[in-house]
Amino acid sequence: MKYYLGLDNGGTSTKAAIFDENGLEIASAGMDTAMLIPRPGFTERDMDEMWEANCRVIREALEKAGLSGTDIRCASVCGHGKGLYLWGTDGRPARNGIISTDNRAWRYPLEWERDGTAQSVFQRSCQHILSSQPVSLLAWLREHEPEVLENTRWIFACKDYVRFRLTGEAFAERTDYSGCNLMNLHTGEYDGELLALFGLSQCADKLPPLRNSTDICGYITKEAAEKTGLSEGTPVAGGAFDIDACALGVGLTDPGRLCMIAGTWSINEYIGTAPITDGSVLMNSLFCLPGYYLVEECSPTSAGNNEWFIKNLLPELRQACAKTGLSLYETMNRWVEEIPVHEFCPVYLPFLMGSNVHPNACGSFVGIDHSHTRNHLLRSVYEGVAFSHRWHLEKLLKTRQEPPVSIRLAGGAARSPVWTQMFADVMKLPVESVAAGETGALGCAVLGAAACGDYPDVKSAARAMCHISRTAVPDKARSIVYDRKYELYCKTIAALDGVWDSIQAYRDEVSGQG
Repeated sequence: MKYYLGLDNGGTSTKAAIFDENGLEIASAGMDTAMLIPRPGFTERDMDEMWEANCRVIREALEKAGLSGTDIRCASVCGHGKGLYLWGTDGRPARNGIISTDNRAWRYPLEWERDGTAQSVFQRSCQHILSSQPVSLLAWLREHEPEVLENTRWIFACKDYVRFRLTGEAFAERTDYSGCNLMNLHTGEYDGELLALFGLSQCADKLPPLRNSTDICGYITKEAAEKTGLSEGTPVAGGAFDIDACALGVGLTDPGRLCMIAGTWSINEYIGTAPITDGSVLMNSLFCLPGYYLVEECSPTSAGNNEWFIKNLLPELRQACAKTGLSLYETMNRWVEEIPVHEFCPVYLPFLMGSNVHPNACGSFVGIDHSHTRNHLLRSVYEGVAFSHRWHLEKLLKTRQEPPVSIRLAGGAARSPVWTQMFADVMKLPVESVAAGETGALGCAVLGAAACGDYPDVKSAARAMCHISRTAVPDKARSIVYDRKYELYCKTIAALDGVWDSIQAYRDEVSGQG
C-alpha cells in the first residue's frame, strides 16, 4: 500500500493527515496555534510556533497510523491564502506572520479604487483587491514598518513558508500567488507592472521562483526529518492554496458543480476553462488542474463565527462535554434543531473577522428580545453563515449559463448534518459531503500521488481517492421559510450600511490611529 501525507495550515489550526492510494484516511492529528491580536483588526501568529506545530502533528499522525517516515511516498502542503509570511535575510522570520483575517490595510484597496489603480490591476490579475492580500499588507508595511521589508529575503504565502521549512528550498506555488494580485493571470507569471501599480517594485527580488502544484519542490531535510519523523529525502510537492486543495479533495474536477468551504472564510467557487473578466466576481486564479481557472467569491464570514460563539458564550458547555465525553458539536446541533425553522431568531451578520458588504462592517445580532436563549442565538449563527454563503452564491450563479448540478461542501459545516441540510435548504441545491474528515489534506494527498507518478495525472488521482459519503436534498417548505429570512438578512445589511464608518472612526480615535 502507498501512503501520502497532507498538511493543512489554516488561520490558527494546523492539521496533518495520512491517506492511502484509495483515499482512505489512515490517521490525522491537529492542534491550534495562538492568534495574536496586537490591536483591533490585526491578526497575527508566531511563525516559529506554527512550524513547531507542523512538526508535532506530522509526528503524531505517523504514530497514530503506525507508520514510519519511510512509508510516506510524498508530502504536500496547503494553507490559507492571503496574509503574509516574511522570511528575513538573517535566516529567521522577519516578523510575525499575518493571517488572512487581518484588516489593518483596509484603506489601501479603497484608495486604489478611487485613484483608478484597481481598474488597471484587474486587467492583468483578473482580481479585485482585498485588504488581507499580500499587496495591501506590503503597502502597509512599506508605510509603517519599512525596516521589516528591508530585512525580508522571501515573501511567502502560508503553505509555501511551511514547505520552505521542510525542504530549505524557496518556491512560490501558482495557485496561491495567482490569488494574491502579484501575478498576471493571462501569463501565469509575475508582472513587474502590477508591482509598479502598487508601488511595490522594490519587492520583485523577494518573490520566490514560481512552481506548479504537482512539481516536486524539494526534499525533506535532515533537520526536518529529525523534527517530524519523516525520512530525509522524501519528496515534497508544490501543494496548493487551501481552497484549491479542498475543492480537489471533494472531487471538483469539472465545471458542473460548485464547491463551498465553510471554514474561517466563506469560500464559494467553481472551475472553468476561462476567467470571468467583467468584474462581476471577486477573484479568478489558477486552479491546480492544468487548463482550469478557479472562479471565486469569498469573505471571512463563515464557520469561524461558530468557534467565536463557543469560546465566548459556551465555555462551560465545552468544559462539561470534555468531562462527560459528550460531543460539543452534536450538542450544539441538537440545540439548533430544538428551534423550529419558522421561528424568528435574531438576524446574525457573521462579520466578526471581516465582511463581504462593507470594509468596516462588524458582527451583529439584530432583533434580540427577552424570549431569546442561547439556542436561538446559536441558530442565528448557523443561519447567518449560510446566508453569507448564499450572498456569494447568487453572484456566482449570474456568471454561469447552466445551473450547477450540486454543491460539494467542505469545512466545519460539512461535519454537521444539521448545518449541511440548512445549506441545502438555503441554497436550494443538493449538497454533497465527502467521506474524508480532512478534505484539504486529502487534496494535498491527491496532488502528492500525482506528483510522484503513482497516478498519471491529478484527475485520475482524484477519481480514485475522493468519495462522496452523503447528500442533503433541499426541502421546498423549509426553503420558502429561509427565503423570507434571507430577505430580512439583506434588509438588515442595507439598513446598517451608514453605521460602519462611524464605528471605525470611533475605534481609530480611541486606539490613537485617528
